[in-house]
Amino acid sequence: MGRKAGILIAVYAAVLAINIDVTIVNVALPSVAGELGAGTRGLQWVVDGYNLAFAGLVLAAGGVSDRYGRRPALLIGLLGFAAASVAGALVHDTGALVAARVVMGAFAALIFPTTLSIISNTFTDRRQRAAALGGWGAVVGVGVAAGPVTGGALLTYFYWGSVFLALAPLALVAAGLAFALVPESRDPGTPPLDRRGLLLSAALLTLLVYTVIEAPARGWGGAATLLGLGGSAVLAVAFVAAERAAAHPMLDVRLFADRRFSAASGAVAVTFFALAGFIFLITQYFQVVRGYGTLSTGARILPVAISIAGASVAGGALAPRLGTRALVVSGLIMFGAAMVWIAASAVDIPYWQTIVPQMVLMGLGMGLISTPATESILQVLPPARAGVGSAVNDATRELGSTLGVAVVGSVFSSVFGHRLAAGAFARTGHLAEAQDSVAVTFRLAGGDTTLVDAAQRAFMAALHTGCYVVGGLCFAAAAAGLFALPGRRFVAAARPDPAPKAAEHQPA
Repeated sequence: MGRKAGILIAVYAAVLAINIDVTIVNVALPSVAGELGAGTRGLQWVVDGYNLAFAGLVLAAGGVSDRYGRRPALLIGLLGFAAASVAGALVHDTGALVAARVVMGAFAALIFPTTLSIISNTFTDRRQRAAALGGWGAVVGVGVAAGPVTGGALLTYFYWGSVFLALAPLALVAAGLAFALVPESRDPGTPPLDRRGLLLSAALLTLLVYTVIEAPARGWGGAATLLGLGGSAVLAVAFVAAERAAAHPMLDVRLFADRRFSAASGAVAVTFFALAGFIFLITQYFQVVRGYGTLSTGARILPVAISIAGASVAGGALAPRLGTRALVVSGLIMFGAAMVWIAASAVDIPYWQTIVPQMVLMGLGMGLISTPATESILQVLPPARAGVGSAVNDATRELGSTLGVAVVGSVFSSVFGHRLAAGAFARTGHLAEAQDSVAVTFRLAGGDTTLVDAAQRAFMAALHTGCYVVGGLCFAAAAAGLFALPGRRFVAAARPDPAPKAAEHQPA
């Protein structure tokens, strides 16, 4: 048990390193906007450059780690992530920062499925695995919690690039622990990389995210937007057809015929769609609208992060007893209710009396979803192919995060720009400049109470619309989960291991 505890320490350290990045970057967005001149779309790309590379490569990375070794994959991922973080801290324009974020996402894609795969192969007993996954989910929550506070403290005393520079030492520590504590394991029988599937999936995600992020500027009904959405649909059909025809597909789309597997994957995607969209907006609300400093903003996001961590542990313990359906549906309803509650809030709502309960409700809901849904996904595949199952979980998570920032950010941008055009800013001569960036809008407003009021009204109208979109999606997912998610008595059907038993190598 001591050896297993050591493995968990190393894996959790790796998970912490890449999850701090999620919220440490969001807290830095207003600073990046001011220092690099990034507008709302530029900020979306700073976040989604990372998410896009992660989502596009994580499926292939899961297979690579299974085939060539989970320990070296984890080490290469952590070392590359550290190097890319340093590069991101040294750039001087938005485009270069987005490029660095893409590289960080590529290496993170190599790390994340490997951590779940190591857990699945180390803990074969369901209760032990559920507990280990609960800890994994809690570390994700700790990363979400530590990111804003760490980023806020760094930005209080140092320049904006310090939030990226600080990730490098943590990744290097995680690499040292992995080198010392994690044993080698691999499945040489894992098929070779599906290059056609990788190219099609990357093209699909890139075109879809690009189209959605650029839609507010080009018009949702414009020719470029419609062509982009149509092209994405064509690529999606081509990807499914290619994977069904491939002898060794990157993603076995037949897995989604199991409604329990597909529903659990959908729940993960919806959850991270909601969280990423919320974090993207709330950091700007705290810093730009309410005028809080970076450290104060980071501290104010702690309730949602702590709630996620606590509920993730509880979800891991309760899943074998209550079943995935009860927990995930309850979590989705709680998350949706929190979003609708936020959508009914005024610009100056009190923090402790209203915002904290909203974030706690949201965090508890997410915690109840994440661990049980992840465990349900991992039950479908045998331990030797755990990299594939964990990669599907990570892909749905990152796909949800990517689309959350793209869709919610674009809906926000559209409503915000429309409201500004209908208000006092239309007479200032700076409307186009204001519509491009929230930070610029409030800077242009200065001390003019009429303009400040117009900016606040536009921001809150856009925030409310984004929250209604997220809340509606959560409620729809909860309704689907009632019919599709596994209940308490569900036991996954045994699936034959495609590789011979002797092929799996893991030292004692």
